[in-house]
Amino acid sequence: MTTPDPFKLYTATLFDALGSRNPLEVMRGTPTALRHAVSGLSPAQLAQREAPGKWSPAMVVQHLADAELVGGFRFRMVLAQDSPTLPGYDQDAWADRMRYDLADLEASLTTFSAIRAANLRLLERATPAELARYMVHSERGNESLEFMLRIYGGHDLIHLRQISRIRQAIGARG
Repeated sequence: MTTPDPFKLYTATLFDALGSRNPLEVMRGTPTALRHAVSGLSPAQLAQREAPGKWSPAMVVQHLADAELVGGFRFRMVLAQDSPTLPGYDQDAWADRMRYDLADLEASLTTFSAIRAANLRLLERATPAELARYMVHSERGNESLEFMLRIYGGHDLIHLRQISRIRQAIGARG
């Protein structure tokens, strides 16, 4: 029996979340959806983890801000370089070592929104030929810019669902 490839499973999960939706439309709406997702939460609720070893709503928002920064770098490398090799990263190590548990929600939301707006300005200008350009992901292999956009759109939706799930787990109305 072969073990399923975790990277293929991860990608399939993101693509399933996105479905037939346009990833740029999803990405365009995420800053507003994210603010709505955390609205009404007290500072204690923002810091409350869903369960031991899991993230809090504020940590999810900080993760999205950092993931957007990484995405912006990747998008620019794909557009400006020929098939660059780019590293993956361990999101849990980032959360731990960069102290996501101490993240300021408003700063994280502002950072995410600003980087997302800059990335969208760049991505919305991309031609079909540019969308076909690719990077060599150190863990997943060749990924076109179009493929990456589908990943980011699904990633947004997965984490918005995660915040909703956390709200339920901690008894927050929403």
